[in-house]
Amino acid sequence: MRGKGIHYDTGTFPNGDTSRPVFDPRDAEREMRVIAEDLHCTAVRITGGDLDRIETAARPAAAAGLEVWFSPFPCEMTDEEMLPYFVDSAERAERLRRDGAEVRLVTGCEFSVFARGYLPGDTLDDRTAVLAGPDREAAVKVIPDKVNAFLGEVVTAVRPVFGGPLSYASNPLDGVDWGPFDIVGLNHFRSLRNAATYRDDLRKEMAHGKPVAILEAGCCTYRGAGDHGGAGWYLARQPDGTVPRPDLVRDEEEQVRYLDALLPVFEEEGVDSLFWFSLAGYSTPYRATGPDPDLASYGITKVLDADSGVPASERAYPDLPWEPKAAFHALADRYRALGRQAAITGRGGQRTATTGAGR
Repeated sequence: MRGKGIHYDTGTFPNGDTSRPVFDPRDAEREMRVIAEDLHCTAVRITGGDLDRIETAARPAAAAGLEVWFSPFPCEMTDEEMLPYFVDSAERAERLRRDGAEVRLVTGCEFSVFARGYLPGDTLDDRTAVLAGPDREAAVKVIPDKVNAFLGEVVTAVRPVFGGPLSYASNPLDGVDWGPFDIVGLNHFRSLRNAATYRDDLRKEMAHGKPVAILEAGCCTYRGAGDHGGAGWYLARQPDGTVPRPDLVRDEEEQVRYLDALLPVFEEEGVDSLFWFSLAGYSTPYRATGPDPDLASYGITKVLDADSGVPASERAYPDLPWEPKAAFHALADRYRALGRQAAITGRGGQRTATTGAGR
């Protein structure tokens, strides 16, 4: 696996809310060093709705030696609003690339769910309700044609601006035609619903003959969350939308089990790059006592605030707003091992070539 990465959120805005209430450029710079040095990542997918924030985080990421996947993530926007937004994104990504960074541009994420005009409803919650309701089949039938028509416009608009590889973060509803893209981009969560076909579904995407990137894979931090995959956050909510449900049990090892189940699949099937979802859930802080919003987080770290109840003396990263979970250490170990394996393979190939030339 060439790209060993993590998903990094600068703040997205579904339902008009924010997934990162506070964005401090100093934290972003420090986090990029941790991602490169402690997680042993070689790449980072930087997402968000605010392009200034993405660009701000991308600069120290490139300085840390990370391949940058510049990933604008508009929510609650129409096609008409998104098209100039993606052109602006392409201009920013191209500036980074010309300054020497390795950059890929990801032209949006799951339009079918997060944008307006693909499913009925003005907000993410409205559209999610449609997917859970009796009108689902009729609603999703028209999505691929709409998604591909707009993606064609986006690629046509950004190709003259950005000189690097293009991708898009898709879910199965989108039904993407990958012809215009350089990289197949999948948000590929495993759940009970698709467990039996998970590997075969990935193989179908590999058949396009293009590099495949897993742009999102992961699970929440409660027992049984792996069974729900990408819907884990939704199922962790109470009827009024607050998290967590009172019956959930915190289980950091659930994330580790999910990681250990999927990483071999990605390796064996020849995935080009993986971006584990995600570094931190900044809007769902950890609570040592009482209801714990972090249970609904996909983050491999637990975000701390004044109410988290973690003494400063117990902090591994006192200069950052989070602390590692078990999955942080597990992912670091797996990526470090993959890096060593790649280095050995590379050295072995060089020795073979040298020996052959000598004979």
